Amino acid sequence: MTQIWHKSYDSDVPPEIELRDLTLGDALAETVERFPDRIALSFLNMKLTYAELLEETDRLATALAQLGAGKNSKIAIQMPNSPQTMIAFYATQRLGAQAVMTNPLYVPREIEHQWNDAGCEFAVVADFLFDQKIRQIRDKLPVREYVIASIPEYLRFPLKQLAPLKLKRAEPPLVAKVSRGPGIHFFRELIGKTERALPEVHISMDDVAVLQYTGGTTGVSKGAMLTHGNLSYNTQQIWSWFTGLAAGQEVILGALPMFHIFGITCVACLGSFCGAEMAMVANPRDIPMLVKTSEKRRVTIFFGVPAMYQAINQFKGIENRDLNAIRYCFSGSAPMPIEVQKEFERLTGAVILEGYGLTETSPVATVNPLKGQRKIGSIGLPVPNTGFRIVDDDGNDVPTGEAGEILLRGPQVFPGYWKRESERAESFNEEGWFRTGDLGTMDSEGYARIVGRKKDMILASGYNIYPDEIDQVLSTHPAVHESCTIGVPDPKRGETVKAFVVLHEAGSASADDLIAHCRENLAAYKVPRFVEFRDELPRSSVLKLLRRVLKEEELNRIQGQNKTDG
Repeated sequence: MTQIWHKSYDSDVPPEIELRDLTLGDALAETVERFPDRIALSFLNMKLTYAELLEETDRLATALAQLGAGKNSKIAIQMPNSPQTMIAFYATQRLGAQAVMTNPLYVPREIEHQWNDAGCEFAVVADFLFDQKIRQIRDKLPVREYVIASIPEYLRFPLKQLAPLKLKRAEPPLVAKVSRGPGIHFFRELIGKTERALPEVHISMDDVAVLQYTGGTTGVSKGAMLTHGNLSYNTQQIWSWFTGLAAGQEVILGALPMFHIFGITCVACLGSFCGAEMAMVANPRDIPMLVKTSEKRRVTIFFGVPAMYQAINQFKGIENRDLNAIRYCFSGSAPMPIEVQKEFERLTGAVILEGYGLTETSPVATVNPLKGQRKIGSIGLPVPNTGFRIVDDDGNDVPTGEAGEILLRGPQVFPGYWKRESERAESFNEEGWFRTGDLGTMDSEGYARIVGRKKDMILASGYNIYPDEIDQVLSTHPAVHESCTIGVPDPKRGETVKAFVVLHEAGSASADDLIAHCRENLAAYKVPRFVEFRDELPRSSVLKLLRRVLKEEELNRIQGQNKTDG
């Protein structure tokens, strides 16, 4: 069925693509047949070819099978980006097991909830994380067998000898000695003593590949069941959009955390699907390492979030660094300021495509066209094979240009949440469309925009106000580095608008200046009544602004003030 956005597609992108039934493990094996000697992973001074990656993967899968893991086993993986993360992820897929990707920054309480909820009996964990977090709650976890990995163990001389000294001095330390004992195994030792004998297992496209836990911003963190089909098909959708990519020749920067779906699909899955080198970076906040890796490994594809692009733009001496190999960039998770986009493109000669997706959509749902018009502030067009609707509170499609909730349908949309079948009616409508909870608009050419989260919408004096629109206006003020707008309780209006703002280092502006700027660009009811300046704004581990943290702080402040007044 032809949709209004299809007319805005690049001429070489079809509205529908023929999707291959290729599981994640089979996709890796197929790439090994095509490009056995191509570098698959690079990490500091080490490299693994695709043939070596599959060898290590299948040896680990065999070892896990001998420890009792099999189809549908839940295997927790808690590591910073490293070769071991990729090997463990693909070993899980080759077994038909389910990866439970765990944020290394999680505190013991969060780990306990996630692993017990998933029912993880096996875990691949960094030695320092086991020492600092797991050991103290081990008796509260369902895990029977731990495979302990250490960041330096795949490095080569001299870094293999030097890295542990530096990692020990980190605060907290990033390497630790774990004692031998029941249920404790060591990553490279286990692989080294295990012959490659992968058990036969039938894996279908409907089998769950990843239990990807949401951030818990709307309540208790819950596991989105992402199937082999969801991840494989979304990878194929992305590949069809980025026309001009050459199989076996690209280099993808692997800085997006692998515990996040953005990193899983756009680095691990896309990389192995097209035979790209995946240049791993352990810490996405380590901007010197991002720049060094991009330059040294001649990165051609850069997936990131706006804060990463902005930090690279501001990196001292960036004008003298050679990032000209970068051709295609994708930005998601937050709106991309136009000045950040222009500056990065000037520095590199690359093209940044802003897009949109969610954990539940594996994640990519929309992207701006590569060759066609990129509209400022737009999340682009729905990718091939994707249904996209904007509806009102009664579920009726709204007129073009009006705001409503975004609904999605397509092969990348998950089937539901783990052990939460009762929530399906809340997540999907009667026709099977996924309710995203995001509010958006679509213009006559099919370009969509996000205007806010349904739960973040500000209701002031009967008017709907979308925080993202206000932040977009604030970003155009020359003194503003970034902002985050929320609704705060107001006795007369119900809610009113407050903006938290970080200024550029050399920027100067008062609250009155910014309010006046908004008044020139927004209807009066949308203009912030309060502006608070901050040195920095709260962010998640994947650098996403945390509006909910600001709301919690503001509510606590008001409650404290009320108690004092009372």
